[in-house]
Amino acid sequence: MAEPKPQRNDGHKTLHAVSSADKKLTSEHHKGLWAFYYHPLFQICMLGFVCFMCPGMFNALSGLGGGGQVDARTASNANAALYSTFAFFSFFAGSINNALGPRNTLMIGTVGYALFVGSFLADNIHPTTAGPFVIAAGAILGICAAFLWTAQGSLVLSYPTEAEKGKYIGVFWAIFNLGGVVGAAVSLGQNFNSEANQVGNGTYIGFLILTLIGVAIPRLMADPKKMIRTDGTRVETYLHPSWKAEFYRLWLALRTDPMILMLFPMFYASNYFYTWRKRFSHTLTVHLTTFFRAEFNDYNQALFDIRARSLNNFVYWLSQIVGSLAIGTLVLDQARFPRRTRAFAGWTILLAMVFIVNAWGYSYQKTYTRESVALLTRKMDIYDPGYVGRVWLMIFCGLFDAMWQTTAYWLMGAMSNDPSKLAVFTGFYKSIQSAGAAGVWRADAVGIPYMNIFLSSWCLTAGGLACALPMIYLRVKNHTELEEETLAPVAEMSETKFGAEV
Repeated sequence: MAEPKPQRNDGHKTLHAVSSADKKLTSEHHKGLWAFYYHPLFQICMLGFVCFMCPGMFNALSGLGGGGQVDARTASNANAALYSTFAFFSFFAGSINNALGPRNTLMIGTVGYALFVGSFLADNIHPTTAGPFVIAAGAILGICAAFLWTAQGSLVLSYPTEAEKGKYIGVFWAIFNLGGVVGAAVSLGQNFNSEANQVGNGTYIGFLILTLIGVAIPRLMADPKKMIRTDGTRVETYLHPSWKAEFYRLWLALRTDPMILMLFPMFYASNYFYTWRKRFSHTLTVHLTTFFRAEFNDYNQALFDIRARSLNNFVYWLSQIVGSLAIGTLVLDQARFPRRTRAFAGWTILLAMVFIVNAWGYSYQKTYTRESVALLTRKMDIYDPGYVGRVWLMIFCGLFDAMWQTTAYWLMGAMSNDPSKLAVFTGFYKSIQSAGAAGVWRADAVGIPYMNIFLSSWCLTAGGLACALPMIYLRVKNHTELEEETLAPVAEMSETKFGAEV
């Protein structure tokens, strides 16, 4: 049989061979409702709803500062445990995802979110005795989250064509963050008239039900082996080699594409700023806190009462939807510009946001400390003077977060189209990201000054972009040749070296 001619990918020079098996699959399975079901964008939407129900609810809960509790130390220690296990297992999760398959890996990953939400319900009912359970649930969630996010990354980067990656990442990020918006709206509605400084049991029960729904969705998703991209090319699949071969593949990805190392500082900063922002909202109420998320905790929890924290949480996740779609569709996927130009444009936007958001945040951070917050008898409410400016900072923080995460995924997608390699890359991403988050959450738990956390976040985000710039210049091309990037030959070599798994 003659070798099939390669198909071009939406005007780019990427080559994908469409085999007779691909054509047969298309004709047999992609008609009528099946065509809609197997459309890559629909599957990305389903993936988005998995994360809507599980990480989205986690974000809504975390966005309240301290998980909605008065004492945030238990939540900070739980987050430190979470991101510690997340960091360790993410480093190997790409290999585990390749062996178990994305759907199984996703389903395992969702279970931890329900357990974690349930632990906060238990802590609300038994505040003096449930603390160790919350911390243990955080450690288990770290393992599960490593599996979920690595499977998510391999799918969201391998299903679209090169010209669609920004759009698909933006759509996924919008649906995922809609979970935070809905969760925050539920919390806002239930706590709007509350004079307490923590959420009620009903909020936790509602989050728990939604996360349990999310556990079932991965089983309804299509088998990646049956997926066809919009340009008619098949999503590349590979035989599962032995576990030893998979770990060899992880090492080989680093050896053959060392430029990924230049993105590690950007990965490290990507969850660091949440701690400061969340603490800011919980405290002010008159005043601002992690490397993105530790920062968020120090700002949201430190300064605001439960009603203001709920509203801050709502607008933060809503702005993430806008941010991800804006940079994904209006910048990173603008086909009239070469991909290298779009990469530099995205980097420039992030650099501007680093200094806009952090300079703005500094103007608030210099007005309060942990000691001054401890003396507050009343935290800032939505009707208090000065609240409007602070809630606008939360909106810009949400925009910045979404743009950062979307660009990081897009840059990894610009390096390869191979799902196996992308699974390894996203494992690196989540591992390094979680290492930063674990460190800053622990720093927050032991009482490191807010200003120290804030300034370290500012330096890390600026430094991460400085390290990413040479990678963009040297590594990002206007198109990706699959034959140059795939790890498929590695599978054959590793099988020969280690032997197939029986």
